[in-house]
Amino acid sequence: WDETHFGKMGSYYINRTFFFDVHPPLGKMLIGLAGYLSGYDGTFPFQKPGDRYEQHNYVGMRGFCAFLGSCLVPFAYLTVLELSRSLPAALLTAFILIFDTGCITLSQYILLDPILMFFLMGAVLCMVKCNSCADRPFSASWWFWLCLTGVNLAGAMGVKFVGLFVVLLVGLNTICDLWDLLGDLSLSLVMFGKHLLARVLCLILLPLTLYTAMFAVHFTVLNKSGPGDGFFSSAFQSQLIGNNLHNVSIPEYLAYGSVVTMKNLRMAGGYLHSHWHLYPEGIGARQQQVTAYLHKDLNNLWIIKKHDLDTDLSDPSSPVEFVRHGDIIRLEHKETCRNLHSHQHEAPLTRKHFQVTGYGINGTGDSNDFWRIEVVGGKAGKLIKVLRSQVRLTHVATGCILGSSGKTLPKWGWEQVEVTCTPYLKETPNSLWNFEDHINPKLPNISLDVLKPSFAEILLESHMVMIRGNSGLKPKDNEVTSKPWHWPINYQGLRFSGVNETDYRVYLLGNPVIWWLNLVTIGLYLLMAVSTAVTLKRGVQLTSELKELSRVVLCGGGQITLGWLLHYLPFFLMGRVLYFHHYFPAMLFSSMLTGITWDTLLKFCARVLSPRITARKVYGGGFLALVLLIIYSFYLFHPLSYGMIGPMASDPSSPMAGLRWMDSWEF
Repeated sequence: WDETHFGKMGSYYINRTFFFDVHPPLGKMLIGLAGYLSGYDGTFPFQKPGDRYEQHNYVGMRGFCAFLGSCLVPFAYLTVLELSRSLPAALLTAFILIFDTGCITLSQYILLDPILMFFLMGAVLCMVKCNSCADRPFSASWWFWLCLTGVNLAGAMGVKFVGLFVVLLVGLNTICDLWDLLGDLSLSLVMFGKHLLARVLCLILLPLTLYTAMFAVHFTVLNKSGPGDGFFSSAFQSQLIGNNLHNVSIPEYLAYGSVVTMKNLRMAGGYLHSHWHLYPEGIGARQQQVTAYLHKDLNNLWIIKKHDLDTDLSDPSSPVEFVRHGDIIRLEHKETCRNLHSHQHEAPLTRKHFQVTGYGINGTGDSNDFWRIEVVGGKAGKLIKVLRSQVRLTHVATGCILGSSGKTLPKWGWEQVEVTCTPYLKETPNSLWNFEDHINPKLPNISLDVLKPSFAEILLESHMVMIRGNSGLKPKDNEVTSKPWHWPINYQGLRFSGVNETDYRVYLLGNPVIWWLNLVTIGLYLLMAVSTAVTLKRGVQLTSELKELSRVVLCGGGQITLGWLLHYLPFFLMGRVLYFHHYFPAMLFSSMLTGITWDTLLKFCARVLSPRITARKVYGGGFLALVLLIIYSFYLFHPLSYGMIGPMASDPSSPMAGLRWMDSWEF
């Protein structure tokens, strides 16, 4: 399953080969480092799930992820212990995470999830520990936990963007903390300012510095051309060893008579391209095809000409005239001598856009070949820089803008990308281009080092590409995806490996008893929290023990419930493809809430019973029953994590047949 992605990316780090991923780099860097330190040489191809590693040393990478996944148990244990001051509550939480088949499955492979959850739980634990030091601010332990919270926040953000949810949790906790301090009249404003400054330093500046440093390491290590080049701008590609733009010299400013290639700025948008083949009958006008092509090719070359002159600009005696913002130009395809052309025929795939074709003979066409060239943010008369200037081409006759739709043409279009002229003037990467190759013997060449982007520009570009990539993740044909409402009820798992009886099959599914217990507990907690809040509001006299239980329910349980909501509800608003494993960070919070809620409920039941011996039996018996139920359910479902062979669960002779409690489970 995802080992084919993240294991391969670990190999790229070892080989220093540039690649693109929709997540920030820390998780993959740590996987690559673990592989490198454990003797893996980065040569395994990671082609499909089920391939044998043979002699390749993969254990270090899997072991690293398994170790971080194992750390979730003590982190959750210590967090609950700090919030509830109850050893049984912490133990119950630990038992839930130890015996959950889903957590085990997700932690034992080369995946980003255990790394993300390690930093996430580390941040929550450090936040809770720092809160417990509130009575001794600016002590060594207070600074230690505050700084460590910042470090873990940087780690969570550096693995996946969903790490921002724990940043939000810590941020809300910090705002509440500062609000309470502001209301403390014994605290001077100077001291309050110190508290504010300390949190800005440790929870904002420190994480941002570490997060930026991760990208600095990422771009320093990955300095060789690789499969990720095409997702980034031409200026960025010029820094990669082995890329055709690396260490080359080209003219800096665009001039008439120049031979150029134009690259679309949408992710994997391709180069403006044409070839001798015509559009088929019934697809607009039967003229020469114009497409976007993802690879370097002679058919990507175009000559820039004036719209009203057809003189030979390659004549060395003719003066150089630069192309400027606002000029009306003609683009002639070098190989076929036909002009870039548009008209009000429909585009092949994008119905409300206009068709773009190659038209004319030896550069002679009509007024539909004229395009106005404009630099984004440019002023009239501004020169156009190769690589750096982002330009749009507006069709003079129709007012539409040249763009790449991103849609793949059928066989007649050689499965290249559709190019259209859009009448919608919204500025998107699809309708922006930059000039990459530039040949003009009359102009002096400059080294591309002069044009190389700064680190800040590279950082910004990488984030724009990642965000675009994330939003562009749509389900593939026949791909098993899930909806957020499926997750808490354990509606459907995820097949990690194997589909046939002869395969070794691993299936990601939460332990049903644990997950349904967590789900029931959320409702139970809400009832308890409302009842407790009403009781306190009505001024009912409580014993010191019941007051402590009320504090645990409202404060400790409240923080954990907020964490669950922040890590679950945002997925309902996401447009990208979603999978079952996205719920696991929220599941950690619901497991901690289960430990706190059942411990508090059993203590309350024991409290209202007498004599004391009976109360202890109720509390101890209830706790033991929960633990035994969790362990027995793990015994039943553990093959999901450790692998199944033999008949499928739908076969009555399968040992898993009686355990397929829901038809949607596909093990």
